[in-house]
Amino acid sequence: MKKILVTGGTGYIGSHTLVDLIEQGYDVISADNYSRSDARMLQGIETITGKKVKNYAIDLCSLTDTRKIFEENPDLSGIIHFAAYKAVGESVEQPLLYFENNIQSLLNLLRCVQEYKVPYFVFSSSCTVYGEPESIPVTEETSLRPAASPYGLTKQIGEQLVQEFVKAAPCSALLLRYFNPAGAHPSAQIGELPIGKPQNLVPAITQSAIGVIDKLTVHGTDYPTRDGSCLRDFIHVCDLARAHTQALQLLGKEAKQHTCEAINLGSGTGITVLESIQAFEKAAGEKLEWTAGPRRPGDVMAIYANNSRAQQRLGWNARFNIDDIMATAWAWEQRYRKGETVLSP
Repeated sequence: MKKILVTGGTGYIGSHTLVDLIEQGYDVISADNYSRSDARMLQGIETITGKKVKNYAIDLCSLTDTRKIFEENPDLSGIIHFAAYKAVGESVEQPLLYFENNIQSLLNLLRCVQEYKVPYFVFSSSCTVYGEPESIPVTEETSLRPAASPYGLTKQIGEQLVQEFVKAAPCSALLLRYFNPAGAHPSAQIGELPIGKPQNLVPAITQSAIGVIDKLTVHGTDYPTRDGSCLRDFIHVCDLARAHTQALQLLGKEAKQHTCEAINLGSGTGITVLESIQAFEKAAGEKLEWTAGPRRPGDVMAIYANNSRAQQRLGWNARFNIDDIMATAWAWEQRYRKGETVLSP
């Protein structure tokens, strides 16, 4: 049983990936200082899997603290690196915060990968590396245009750092470019739990519907899309989690060094913000009140994935659609707010 370090393991995608890794027979540890997550996610993971996950509550921007993880776990065979700040709007307002956190933590991890000879590294990247694409769907060969936000820039830089690093280090890497993760585990024991006002659409929808936040604002209804709202590619978080397990399996199967490859992870279907609201109304069986607002700095107009490489290289396919995303997200929101999950508010 191979041991995997998941950074950002109590975060949204990290917690679902820990569940998938455990279910696929991996031994796992987590590193998360809870600055943008909730320690109670570990309870949800244990409820689902029956396994208690050890978490190192350290700041990866500290090389000394990061090195302690590797000293205590010399048998690590892989790392999945999620830990990063990810709010586009906040990154526009506080770019230095994003540069310092997202890039320094990556550098510290890579230094430890080299020192402790960890063979496999999976980097959590993003479709934001494409900027405002010239055409859609985007493939991995699509030119990377200037990032629309400092967050996107940190992902572009992160990819470049990993690509150059593996040329000199005895390891191999995959850069997984996510589109728009959404939904929750079907058990409703873990899901998206934003700190403060949600920056992402789906939790903004569910929190608006349950009355946690005021009426939903749609940022921009005058885009040249089919209904005037932004076009996005929503991928269920459990599909995304499974792709990380498959990424590790691919790296282990090929057992190469000095290789680095980018792979898109999206459903391959573009859905507008207004269509997403309609999908939620269908899942919830109720009408959602919303108001039109101005465009939001850092948002691109339209993007969705060509996911052929993920299918061919990882053997991956999306199992859940937008209806499943909204149904599971709504079930999570309702159970969480009613205190029926392990994570009672």
